[in-house]
Amino acid sequence: MSGLPSGLNWKTTHVEKILRKILLYLSSAGWARYLAMRLPVARRVARRFVAGETLPEAIEVVQSLRREGFLVSLDLLGENVDGLGEAEKAVEEVLEAVRALKELELECNISVKLTQLGLDADYDATERHLRTIAEEIVGSPRPIRLRVDMEGSEYTETTVNMVASVHRDYDFLATVLQAYLFRTVDDVYRANQEKIAIRLCKGAYAESPQVAFQEKKAVDESYLRLAEDLLANGSYPAFATHDEAMIQGILEIVERLGLGPEDFEFQMLFGIRQDRQRSLMDEGWRVRLYVPYGRSWYPYFMRRLAERPANLQFFATALFKG
Repeated sequence: MSGLPSGLNWKTTHVEKILRKILLYLSSAGWARYLAMRLPVARRVARRFVAGETLPEAIEVVQSLRREGFLVSLDLLGENVDGLGEAEKAVEEVLEAVRALKELELECNISVKLTQLGLDADYDATERHLRTIAEEIVGSPRPIRLRVDMEGSEYTETTVNMVASVHRDYDFLATVLQAYLFRTVDDVYRANQEKIAIRLCKGAYAESPQVAFQEKKAVDESYLRLAEDLLANGSYPAFATHDEAMIQGILEIVERLGLGPEDFEFQMLFGIRQDRQRSLMDEGWRVRLYVPYGRSWYPYFMRRLAERPANLQFFATALFKG
């Protein structure tokens, strides 16, 4: 890219920003979801990033990745469910996944979203649901960490507070923080104090300039500052990134602090940068792959397209090939 004229660089970046905004809008647009869910090519391409629509399909992928040596986190897709009835169905599906992992004695983490468990309808019921899942994990023959994924900034305070409350009784409960939010420096400090394990990501939701950094450079700088704090003071942090500059920055911090592979892990998405996933593991680092599954794949799929232009190119190629 360094050989391109600076004006072309700017235009490319500007177009990517516009595309990202459009895709993030489409990720939450009901009409777009309705159309995409009925488009065979969308389902076909989504399988690059989604293990399948059913638990057996997902378990098959988990077993294959574990045989290859990867760590895995299993995620039932879904968010902002319509009422507590839908939340209870989601809870039962997550419990089914936990029971399957226990029965097969698979070492695999579980990820959930609070709006998937009913947060938009009832805070107390959501916390009960989270505790029910945590209780099912107790006594597992192989380690299972339950991680609460982070959603848009309107949910950040609630998520941080609920995780802290439940973590006091279930110390394997973990969560996710987003580097592009201004508040995350304080949330990292609190998590470190309470020994809550954090997965650090950049952030995949459209946020306003009032709450989040807008430029990639500022987000990257925030990410590495927070990564150093987590490595120096946190409890087994996980770094969710496919950005080579962030990977190298983390490795430099690890070397400077005298840490090793047992002190943290990289986390990457199923189907993205597979060669780099393998090379990191071959270099001796721990790599956990986030394996999503379920019928509610559309918003997740659209956010993956928005994150990297290469993903969008992959989709477009498949679309025109029919």
